[in-house]
Amino acid sequence: MSMVDSPRADTLGVIGGGRMGAAIAQIFAAEGFDVVVVEPNADLRAQMPARIADICRARGQGAEAASRVTPVAAIGPELADRALVIEAAPEKLELKQSIFETLGNVCHPRTILATNTSVIPVTAIGARARRPERVVGTHFWNPPYAVRLVEVVQTESTSLETVEATMALMARVGQMPVHVRRDVTGFIGNRLQHALKREAIALVENGVCDAETVDFVIRNSFGARLGIMGTLEQSDLVGLNLTLDIHKVILADLDRSVAPQKLLVDLVAAGKTGASVGEGFRKWNEAEREELRGRLDKALLAKKTGD
Repeated sequence: MSMVDSPRADTLGVIGGGRMGAAIAQIFAAEGFDVVVVEPNADLRAQMPARIADICRARGQGAEAASRVTPVAAIGPELADRALVIEAAPEKLELKQSIFETLGNVCHPRTILATNTSVIPVTAIGARARRPERVVGTHFWNPPYAVRLVEVVQTESTSLETVEATMALMARVGQMPVHVRRDVTGFIGNRLQHALKREAIALVENGVCDAETVDFVIRNSFGARLGIMGTLEQSDLVGLNLTLDIHKVILADLDRSVAPQKLLVDLVAAGKTGASVGEGFRKWNEAEREELRGRLDKALLAKKTGD
C-alpha cells in the first residue's frame, strides 16, 4: 500500500499511452495537472512529448503542457500520490482486472480508480479491486479533447462521493460529465450508437443499399440535426402520438441480431478491417482516410461545448 499521507491535488495517472491515453493526459496537463502516463511500449513513451504538443496545437494551446506529462514503463510508486488514475488500456477484461488489482496495492486508499472502457461493465473490471467504492467508469469519446462528453458510470459499489468528485474533476478540465446511474453494458452512448450500427449493417447485408448510401442518408437526414436536437427532444417536438404510430409499423421489422452479423464477421475474417488497411464496408485510400480524420477533428473542435 502507498505510504503517502493523502493523494496530491491536481495530479493524474493514466494507464496506457495510446491515442486515447495521450489525449486524456493532454486535457489534464493543459489545465495544470501533473500527469504520469504508464506505457510499456518504449516507442510510444519516446513519442509522448511530440504527441501531446500536437494535440495542444490542434486545440490552439501552447505546447508547455507536454512538460507536465511524465511517461513511465510500468505501474509503480509514481502513482502513489495521484488523486485520480484513469485506465485506458486495450478492451481486454483480464488485463483491465489485473491493472485494477495492481493499482489497489500502489495507490492511496482515497485515490479514485477509473476505467475508460467503451462497453465492458465497470463492475467486472473492478472485480479484483481492493476498494470497489473508489472504482468508477469515465468513458471518454474519441478524440476526447474535441468530443467533450464523459460518461461517469456508477456501479452498485461506487460511492456517491466518488461519483461527485469524478464529475467535478471532469468539469474542471472542460469536459462535460454525465452521471450513468446503472452499470449497463455500453452505458448510454454506445448502446445508442451500436443499435444504429446494427441496423445499418443489416440494410447492407440484406441488399437494401450499399454502405456509402447508408452513410449518405445518415449524414443528410436525421444525422444533420442530431447535434442540435436529441432523439427524445425530436419525438416531443413532432408529437409522441406520431412516434407511437411509426413504432407500431416499423419496430417488428427492425433487425434483432443478438450476435455479430455475418457481413461483419466475414469482412474481418477476410482481413478487410477498415480504413487503415484500405477496405472495410467500402474501399479507402490514404488520402481519403486522412482527409476524413482532419475534417472530423476540425468540425468537432469548432463546435461549441454543450451545443
